[in-house]
Amino acid sequence: MALQKDVRIKNRKARFEYEILDTYDAGIVLRGTEIKAIREGKASIAESFCEFSNGELFIINMTIQEYSHSSSFSHNPKSERKLLLTKRELKKLEKEVKNVGLTIIPLLLYTNERGLAKVKIALARGKKQYDKRETLKERDTKRTLSRIKKSFNN
Repeated sequence: MALQKDVRIKNRKARFEYEILDTYDAGIVLRGTEIKAIREGKASIAESFCEFSNGELFIINMTIQEYSHSSSFSHNPKSERKLLLTKRELKKLEKEVKNVGLTIIPLLLYTNERGLAKVKIALARGKKQYDKRETLKERDTKRTLSRIKKSFNN
């Protein structure tokens, strides 16, 4: 499999499950062949979340599959990985999570122009069931309107 120039792995459920309040771009501490596997597109952030441990932020449950051309010394696909943010951002996020009860979720795993892996994380509040139904209703309405416009223009 060829390496991709621009990697963009989305957490598609995030915007449906959570109300996004604020977003941050964070670097990731990777070991060994993890960056090569990410460049191959073999990563998933669908079930992952972020947690504080000793004042540092870690991404939990992020899956990076083994690199196809690696030897037997490969990485653990589900290990927790440290996220890199400024001290001010870390303090603000930790305060929000502890006091207000919000959660931090990854929205997008991507590579920047220098080829470094970054993750866009969001400070979010979980949606209630009726909020999710409202989102589905809005999406359905938009789809219907675009269908009507399309048929009207033809």
